[in-house]
Amino acid sequence: QLQLVESGGGLVQPGGSLRLSCATSAFTLDHNDIGWFRQAPGKEREGVSCISSNNGSTYYADSVKGRFTISRDNAKNMVYLQMNSLKPDDTAVYYCAADADPFRTVEAMCSPHVLLDYWGQGTQVTVSS
Repeated sequence: QLQLVESGGGLVQPGGSLRLSCATSAFTLDHNDIGWFRQAPGKEREGVSCISSNNGSTYYADSVKGRFTISRDNAKNMVYLQMNSLKPDDTAVYYCAADADPFRTVEAMCSPHVLLDYWGQGTQVTVSS
């Protein structure tokens, strides 16, 4: 059973930083691309950032480029999303997801309507003063 467990969400002031963590298994990291998605109330789901299991290539949504960084620690079986210069518009529930399709690019994985089989339970990020 593939498991993804997010942590690290919380309340932060505009301009602040948070690091989200996605815990999974070694097998999952070796065989799946991992992505971070977010959904705010009344808004469409957005692919924030995705990272390849094969070559470490990454994709970022335009809305987070230069502010967010995705990384993978295979020794700890973790994927992180470092979020800096946070804005109120970043407020959402953040989910990590796994994609076992070897033919899908990380950009395609991060598209809003992608169908993925494996999702974490989500962690709330609130950016507010």
